Amino acid sequence: MAYLKQIFALCFICTSFLLNAQSITITEKQYQSGGYVVIQTAPDSTVEFMGTLYKLDSKGYLAIGFSRELSGSHKIIITSSSGSVERKEIKIASRKYNIQRIKGAPSSRVTPPPEVANRISTEAAQVRKARAIIGDYDFWRVDEFQWPAKGRISGVYGSQRFYNGKPGNPHWGVDMAAPKGDPVYAPAGGKIVLAEDDLYYSGGTIILDHGAGVSSTFLHLSSVNVTVGQYVKKGDYLAAIGSTGLSTGPHLDWRMNLHGVRIDAALWVNE
Repeated sequence: MAYLKQIFALCFICTSFLLNAQSITITEKQYQSGGYVVIQTAPDSTVEFMGTLYKLDSKGYLAIGFSRELSGSHKIIITSSSGSVERKEIKIASRKYNIQRIKGAPSSRVTPPPEVANRISTEAAQVRKARAIIGDYDFWRVDEFQWPAKGRISGVYGSQRFYNGKPGNPHWGVDMAAPKGDPVYAPAGGKIVLAEDDLYYSGGTIILDHGAGVSSTFLHLSSVNVTVGQYVKKGDYLAAIGSTGLSTGPHLDWRMNLHGVRIDAALWVNE
């Protein structure tokens, strides 16, 4: 009898270990600068990457973005509710970026006059607040992303732009050159969290929250045809292409953010 009790106790310990042990599954990945990884593990686990703690959704899914300059080997650390720890090492490839020179940009847009400083600051805070929204819905992983517009790719993520010879910030989006008025569609479903007709830099601007910290931003729109709080499905009409804000011609600038990290939208489209 004592022998049987020892066996039962050993089985219980083994079973408990298996239940508490974490198993991380990589469901999708783009291991390069500006890319991302989608993982799944136990929903009550804690996930850490680059010193940041992330919250999993109710089904245990999480997407983590890689910044423009991030490369090399890094670890995703998963801690279970019982305290067991698993480490998953990933290797992120570095990228080379294009240098673009734009001539003829209005000087007031390259170096904004002092009287618009308050406007720029207020609008920047408005955009940050919208992008910080983390919706509890899973359009980001259920929908297969599509291009939001048709047009020639005239600008790419990560490229360094020089306006009238002066260096600007890296370009965070994918530019699609197309005639003014051409349609812009939702690349995936989500909730509209910002819809503005005329921001100083980006003109007509929409931010679409896909859930779980994943959002799309659409810039330079000639008309905005959605409202804040509205839910849209993949392929729904959002706006019309334009050349508003800081723009030298009609095009759509499509950007994506993931938990505050600016990532490459093109990497989310399989077409």
